[in-house]
Amino acid sequence: MKHVISVLMENEPGALSRVVGLFSARGYNIETLSVAPTEDATLSRLTLTTAGSEAVLEQITKHLNRLIEVVKVVDLTDGPHIERELMLIKVRAVGKEREEIKRMADIFRGHIVDVTDKSYTIELTGDQQKLQAFIDALDRTSILETVRTGACGVGRGERVLRV
Repeated sequence: MKHVISVLMENEPGALSRVVGLFSARGYNIETLSVAPTEDATLSRLTLTTAGSEAVLEQITKHLNRLIEVVKVVDLTDGPHIERELMLIKVRAVGKEREEIKRMADIFRGHIVDVTDKSYTIELTGDQQKLQAFIDALDRTSILETVRTGACGVGRGERVLRV
């Protein structure tokens, strides 16, 4: 099962390396990872997705909590949450394809952020399924390049990750 884990940690050199090293040392795979400073410049919020059973997730959480730099760990998939990912996708767009690709970007609420004579670069945000659906709807030969951020998420309603 996929889990979205949010980690509040000290914003200092080497902290990210220690978290990632913990996963590597124990043979756990990180599917996506996103990290940035929070409203408090001394803290960063790391959001990662990983797959595993409840027992594996419990072990991951215990190991993360043992790290000195880690302030708090929350499995967002334990409750209602909002999850988004950003994708920039460069597609071949020539001739009659241009209008079709523009229409498809509009349907998926994407934004064309760069235009050349032969390509469009489209920005899309949404959950992983939405972004994958956009890719699946395209002719694979028209995809030139894809860049994705990985998931970031926050609990819904009053659920807040704070110290």
